[in-house]
Amino acid sequence: MPFDHVIEAIAEYAIEPFTPDDEALTTARHTLVDSLGCALLALNYPACARLLGPNVPGTTVPSGSRVPGTGYVLDPVKAAFDIGATIRWLDFNDTWLASEWGHPSDNYGAILAVADHLSRAARGAGRQPLTVRDVLTAAVKAYEIQGVLALDNSFNRVGIDHVLLVKLASTAVTSVMLGATREQVANAVSNAWIEATLRTYRHSPNTGSRKSWAAGDACARAVQLALMAVRGEMGYATALSAPSWGFQDVWFSGREITLAQPFKSYVMENILFKISFPAEFHAQTAVEAAVKLHPLVSGRLDEVNKITITTQEPAMRIIDKIGPLTNPADRDHCIQYMTAVPLLKGTLTADDYEDEAAADPRIDALRTKMVVVEDQRYTREYLEPDKRSIANAVEVTFNDGTSTGKVEVEYPIGHRRRRKEGIPLLMSKFGSNIRTRLSEQSATSILETVSQTDSLYEMAVDDFLTLFVPE
Repeated sequence: MPFDHVIEAIAEYAIEPFTPDDEALTTARHTLVDSLGCALLALNYPACARLLGPNVPGTTVPSGSRVPGTGYVLDPVKAAFDIGATIRWLDFNDTWLASEWGHPSDNYGAILAVADHLSRAARGAGRQPLTVRDVLTAAVKAYEIQGVLALDNSFNRVGIDHVLLVKLASTAVTSVMLGATREQVANAVSNAWIEATLRTYRHSPNTGSRKSWAAGDACARAVQLALMAVRGEMGYATALSAPSWGFQDVWFSGREITLAQPFKSYVMENILFKISFPAEFHAQTAVEAAVKLHPLVSGRLDEVNKITITTQEPAMRIIDKIGPLTNPADRDHCIQYMTAVPLLKGTLTADDYEDEAAADPRIDALRTKMVVVEDQRYTREYLEPDKRSIANAVEVTFNDGTSTGKVEVEYPIGHRRRRKEGIPLLMSKFGSNIRTRLSEQSATSILETVSQTDSLYEMAVDDFLTLFVPE
């Protein structure tokens, strides 16, 4: 029985030889270092750190995978969870917005875990390890699979969490890394389609920390499915199209999963970096606008009458929240909270979502004065392939009838249209993040290594990850 077209297309793209062009490879390098920086920063938060390490304390794994920023050496499945969870924990890693949204850098959890394991095993057997170029090429493919699937198919509208796309992409590329045949890749990917996950933990009244480790869970499952496939586990050729019991009938009321365009390197080249703020990406430009308004508002808080946030439809659907916010996971997905803090402070950091910071009564006082409205142009241009803007505007009106005027930001600093401005700041963010867990000497060595692109691309993966092991 032939596989469904989408499953076959994913397997074909994953296994075919591919050489990214200079822009895709350069951007992939930036996504890798940014992801590792986010992972190390997350280690400073106990709620994240306590989930890491072997499931059974004291377990040793020959040729195991390292978890950057820690001393753990784990089996690739648990390492994929740990790396994926740390990258994603603070909502500070890169993102992709279309009909579906998500974080393609989540895939590094699976890619790095498998690459490190394979490289260390290869050295033990006298073979050549994988290189950083191999990791970046796998990342370009994972980003593309996740991102192209997101262009026309909105999984969140039927209650499926976007980490399904991480599971699909990571399953495909790690199967190839592990030596799978084309059929084995398709088998693995078909199994991944069957494992759709509910979004329950992303929405009130159940918003919780699972949304911070869900990507790690997807990475771990992807590696497990890939390992099973190369050992001969069967697949399900019509996992999508089977009548009654297939994905499309069960979840999409019979609508077909489509691929908006061929797989190339479009997603990597157009990825959105979170540079300035650890905030859900639909609110990034609102935060930037609020920072600009801070000098005009911070001294007149008692005079604020109304705050109008003009945004796109997806933001209204997922981060427009009123009422109590119960934990950091709730706060970093509330556009009102993410706007109020920079109006007060002139900045927004991960610490601002913690309970102590949230106890400031001025934040909720400002939230109660906020109105969120949609601008249909913002919604339209959010989906236009040549724009993909993520626009927001903020305006503060005072009791005397005067206002700050509408401050509009259409493209966040992490957008492709602002690369020249953004990349130096991205590298500064990376340096700051790794210094929270590594010595100055180690941080300096890493920064020098990642700046020397030619030698970095040919560097063995296990040697590269050794740089991130704490002294």
